[in-house]
Amino acid sequence: MKPSRSMLKIGELATGQDLELTLFEFSPEKVSGPSVYIQANVHGAEVQGNAVIYQLMQALEQVELRGKVTLVPLANPLGINQKSGEFTLGRFDPITGVNWNREYLDHKLDIASWYQEHSHLGDVELIAHYRVLLVERCHTRLHEPWGITTGHRLAVSLQQMGHEADIVLDLHTGPKSCKHLYCPEYDKDAAKVFSIPYTLLIPNEFGGAMDESIFCPWWQLSEYLSSQGRELEVPVSAFTLELGSQENIDLADALVDVEGILAYLSQRGVIGERIVPADMPRYACYLKDYKKYHAPLGGLVEYKAKVGQPLNAGEPLANILRVDRYGEKEAIVPLRLPVDCVPVLHFASASVYQGTELYKVMTKVFAL
Repeated sequence: MKPSRSMLKIGELATGQDLELTLFEFSPEKVSGPSVYIQANVHGAEVQGNAVIYQLMQALEQVELRGKVTLVPLANPLGINQKSGEFTLGRFDPITGVNWNREYLDHKLDIASWYQEHSHLGDVELIAHYRVLLVERCHTRLHEPWGITTGHRLAVSLQQMGHEADIVLDLHTGPKSCKHLYCPEYDKDAAKVFSIPYTLLIPNEFGGAMDESIFCPWWQLSEYLSSQGRELEVPVSAFTLELGSQENIDLADALVDVEGILAYLSQRGVIGERIVPADMPRYACYLKDYKKYHAPLGGLVEYKAKVGQPLNAGEPLANILRVDRYGEKEAIVPLRLPVDCVPVLHFASASVYQGTELYKVMTKVFAL
């Protein structure tokens, strides 16, 4: 099956031209499985997700598809084209300074009032009505009479498409990073399926990201129903897949991630083929144990700890070179952490201000 291709207007440029996204959609004639929405490259330099979408579309043409799959590569044309010399800067909206992946709509629903009006519905009807509510709230936000920012318009347009799906995958990379997965705590068994070695288990708290904007309203509904004596498993799954380092395309490595995605889609009944997850060790920690380490002084950094490799407490993390202090004891300052950890990513540049977020590390790591 070949995908259809369409365009979605998500704004207008200062010169008057439409700002558009290219959408690809696989639609089986007979739908019997969950629907899927996958996007990539919301941050301008994080391009590997496009390679994964390309390889995934080739794979989807060869399988028995049971659910609709919508794919949006190059999901942020403004960020992708935000260049400075040889570097892509597109992590922050240049107009507002807000992170492109923190622009999504927090619905702030009064679930108690909504459920009071809909408590007579069965689970299937309840889920359908709640989904309509989320989509309509995005539509209303996009048509706000006072207008909304360029970045928020892009984000809510993407979020609206995500709310129409049962499974949402948001493809990112880090600066210098190993592969890792953001997974809601209620869905942690899914982390055993993707071809990703490290998982961050995230709580039911909205911080502005795409995955949270999708699963938090459903998780909140499920928790409220439980408090009323009614059990409803969270019917929607949403994950952020961090696929290595930015400013890098690797089509062969993309196939590894495609196999993990296909294994998950197979498990969920989106495709008919049975695909076994990769046999590999997988580790996790809770988001509260995912720590940021900030540079204690400015200078030039020699990154010693390798991402994705466990680091014992007291082992070398990095050195800071202060050439201005040549001949003094402080010319090279070794940095160490007081706890065992797994470095997941580090800053892309070797020159840093004091206070720069130098590393992010997983602590209190456990096997899945």
